[in-house]
Parts: sequence; structure tokens; C-alpha cells
Amino acid sequence: MANIKSAKKRILVSQTRAERNKAVRSGVKTAVKKVHAAIEAGDKAAAQEALLAATSTIDKACTKGVYHKNNASRKISRLSLSVNKMA
Repeated sequence: MANIKSAKKRILVSQTRAERNKAVRSGVKTAVKKVHAAIEAGDKAAAQEALLAATSTIDKACTKGVYHKNNASRKISRLSLSVNKMA
């Protein structure tokens, strides 16, 4: 355990940020799963609704610095492609 006050603070701050990042990543995964579930069910309208929600969630994660902008962009692109491939 750290003895210096600033080091103790750094530990607390990094734990807080790690928890926030974990929650945001979990939210993104849930949104992506909803899109995939709608695609597998064959419901195009539900898939587009879920895609809109997932895109918003991923963009927010990118804004908060949880994901790099290229990573977020790639995730959105792949989801959009899979929804657009539906009949």
C-alpha cells in the first residue's frame, strides 16, 4: 500500500475510473447484443431501433474516452453493415 498522500489518491481515482469504464463497456456490449438478437430474430424494424440505440451508446463511450474513436467507428460500421444485410 502507498504511503504518500498523492499516491493514495491516484489509487482511489484509478479505481473509480476503472469502475466507470467497466460500466460503460458493459452498456455497449448489452446494446450490441440487442442488435444481434434482433438480427437473428429477423425483425428489421427492431434491429434498426436497436442499432440507433447502440450507436448512441457507443458514441457516448467514445466521448467519455472509454473507446478510441477508430474503435467506436469500427463497431458502429460493423453493426450497420450487419443490419443493412438483412433482407
